[in-house]
Amino acid sequence: MKYVFWFFWKIWFYVLVTIVILLLSPVLFVFTLREKWYPQFYWVARNLWAKPILYGMGFYPEVCKNQSIDKDGSYVLIANHTSVTDVMLMYVCSKNPFVFVGKKELARTPVFGYFYKRFAILVDRSNAESRKQVYASAKKRLNSGLSICIFPEGGVPDESVILDKFKDGAFSLAIDFQIPIVPMTFFDNKRLYPFRFFAGSPGKMRVKIHPFVQTNGLTFRDKNALKEDVRNTILQELEADAKSK
Repeated sequence: MKYVFWFFWKIWFYVLVTIVILLLSPVLFVFTLREKWYPQFYWVARNLWAKPILYGMGFYPEVCKNQSIDKDGSYVLIANHTSVTDVMLMYVCSKNPFVFVGKKELARTPVFGYFYKRFAILVDRSNAESRKQVYASAKKRLNSGLSICIFPEGGVPDESVILDKFKDGAFSLAIDFQIPIVPMTFFDNKRLYPFRFFAGSPGKMRVKIHPFVQTNGLTFRDKNALKEDVRNTILQELEADAKSK
């Protein structure tokens, strides 16, 4: 019976994502016509796309905040990356409009891919020139007052890995713009909705938003130490949570 449940439940996820995005397509399309309408696009994506999908799958976000994200500030948001649901959960965590930096392969997804490539910053991790362009695009968005969201592991690690090594991009941007890093720990996404097909279950998705890490006065010589400090903050939370079970 478990395998029957998993089969229909996983299929339902893709059906739900498709239905919601098709219903919202006319509105989203209008908001893609001008970059200055991105905050309106973000509001729709957060409240009418991400939340209905999570709740429709039986996931209930529970966000513990050490600090509140200012709606009008610019930040670099980061979290551990374990599941396709991380994208939806990140939207729920921040009312502050941000732009994802993500892999270009998602742009090939029918319907969703059209909107993804219009507003996300796409990266081809095998191409050094692409990585340079990502940095330039991210600077442009930060200059316009938006925030950036990066999953600094650079991809979804093997399920046995608690937290992979972090890439430099998020920390270079934060130092360059002297803006805070907002570290978040996603505790349950790997367990509730892993990439394995026959696994997962509805349940509570816990998030901890850690105290912001300020970068005022830091230089690129501080990048590696900053990166390791932020990674250790998330890693310690994941390890402590695993031991408590």
